[in-house]
Amino acid sequence: MYETPEDMKALQRLLDDSYAGAGPHLRRIIGEDRRMDATGVVAALDGIKIMALATAGTSGDPRVGPVDGHFYRGRFHFGSGPDSVRVRHIRARPAVSATFFDGQRLQITVHGKAVQVSPTEDPDLENYLIELHGRALWDGWLKDMAWARIDPGKMFTFRNPEP
Repeated sequence: MYETPEDMKALQRLLDDSYAGAGPHLRRIIGEDRRMDATGVVAALDGIKIMALATAGTSGDPRVGPVDGHFYRGRFHFGSGPDSVRVRHIRARPAVSATFFDGQRLQITVHGKAVQVSPTEDPDLENYLIELHGRALWDGWLKDMAWARIDPGKMFTFRNPEP
């Protein structure tokens, strides 16, 4: 866990505000007993988590694809090829949505803006990614990827106590 106390407070505030602003249908599905708090989110997102990332194509059409999700300092981070269609979409239209899910047991969804980051300019983030992927993979090609952080506007969580 790399989150600071301030990160945890901001994450909890985001979760609470998102839930409070959700529509009645979503609130019925999630319910107070199925929500996760900030501590639970950080614990559930430890390590590399494959998530479905949605971007908008040139005409606004949705595009969804898998990416390695890294939850660091209360935000999702991900990388993609610098010349990938995904990166072109994000540079032109940074609004994204991403979901990590584990069957019917757990779901965490974030809606926000993808912001380009450079792990080589942030030693703590770079060390975190090296810790997860290993030095050889990082030096071999991951350091050259285009990296982004999702600055969330909303985040919804769901956990099923009886999957």
